Formats: sequence, C-alpha cells, structure tokens
Amino acid sequence: MEESQELALTQLRKSVEKLSSSTEGYEKPTLMRFLVARSMDPVKAAKMFVDWQKWRASMVPPNGIPESEVKDELEFRKICLQGPTNSGHPLVLVITSKHFPSKDQVNFKKFVVYVLDKTIASGIKGNEVGDEKLVAVIDLANITYKNLDARGLITAFQFLQSYYPERLAKCYLLHMPGFFVAVWKFVCRFLEKATQEKIVIVTDGEEQRQFEEEIGPEALPEEYGGRAKLTAIQDVVLPQSAPVTLTNNNVLTL
Repeated sequence: MEESQELALTQLRKSVEKLSSSTEGYEKPTLMRFLVARSMDPVKAAKMFVDWQKWRASMVPPNGIPESEVKDELEFRKICLQGPTNSGHPLVLVITSKHFPSKDQVNFKKFVVYVLDKTIASGIKGNEVGDEKLVAVIDLANITYKNLDARGLITAFQFLQSYYPERLAKCYLLHMPGFFVAVWKFVCRFLEKATQEKIVIVTDGEEQRQFEEEIGPEALPEEYGGRAKLTAIQDVVLPQSAPVTLTNNNVLTL
C-alpha cells in the first residue's frame, strides 16, 4: 500500500508540473487528500489540486477573509465553533433558524471560506499537517420557510468537495422537519457519493446517543446535552490571534 501511494504521489507531482504549477511546499498529507478525493487517480487529482491553487489565489487574500467583509453574515451569530470532539476534530455548528438566504452570493461565498478556514485552523496544533478534518452539525430546529436556503447549502458542500477535499470527517443533521425532506433530496443531487456517506440524519434515540458519544460532552454545547458553552465563531480567538490562511503544510500565513 505504501509503495502504491508513493507511486501515485510521484505521478501527481509530475502531472501538476505538466499543468505549469508546482507542489513545492505541500507535503504528503495534503497531496493524499486530493488523491483520495479523486479515487487515487493522479491526473484527476493534479487537475483538482491546480484548480484549487487558482481558486485560492483568486478568492482568498493572503491574510484570509477578514471579519469586516462578512460582518453582515456574522451578526446573526448562526455559526458556532466548538471542540475538539472525541475524535480530536473541531466542531462547527450551524443554527439554521438564524440564517436567511443572502442577496449577495459573492459575499456569502466569502463567508463560507471564512467559516471553513477558521474551523480548520482551530484544529491545527502548531504547524498545519495537511490532513486536518472538521465535524459539522446542521441544526434544523425551529426553521421556517424564510430560513430555507438550498442554494446556500449547495454552495457550502460544493466548496467542501472542490476546494477542501477530505476535510469533512462527519456531518450531522439534527431536528429535520418533514417539509425539509424535499429540500434535502434536491441538495443531495449536487453531493458526491463520498460526501453523502459522511452525512448522518439523526432521527431516533440510538442515533442521538451515537451523535452525543462521537462528539463528546466537552465539545457538545449544553443546549445539545453536553457541557460546553455555545460560542459564536467570531468570538473564538485562535492561538495566533489573527486571521489564518491555509496555504501549505509548512507555515500558517498570518
């Protein structure tokens, strides 16, 4: 297995060079994420990697997405950052009843990047390794039709699939109302099979028990049966006390 991985990594690096790019500064864990996301196909993984580099360069400033650019989304305090979970991952919690579809999709995409970057950065111990993952919880309790945003959900999941490959460890959907089922079926049309396999819709007592057990009481907020305090993502101060851009495995660019 190790030998086949090294061969795939070598082929990936060569394929990236053919696309007039470079893997310099990116170690095995990062490159493996792209290979796994493309079923160990070096050519497809190389294209995904180069597309990610180009997207990152065009979408994200050197110091990351500043809070000032996404303050309109942050003011709803609908995203909370907790953790680590029992599995050692940061936990991002979406309180859907506080969300309303954005009229500015460019700004909303920046908000998604801000959330994903900060969540992953909160799980980094020292330097980025490259295979850090996150756990997501989408709480659908008390939502109304005003909160429905299939486009926003699709955007978030597509960003995870295209630009954050193998960063999602697990995603839990809580308190799904009956009228949301049709919306979720529509969203699933845009999700890759590998993504769908990481999503758990919690519907009964046993699933709830497993959810609480996998997250752990220290990461799970009191409102969900744990011991942690619910913390809005903008109130979490990272060790570097500055916005972080995930650029490569060697440094966190501040």
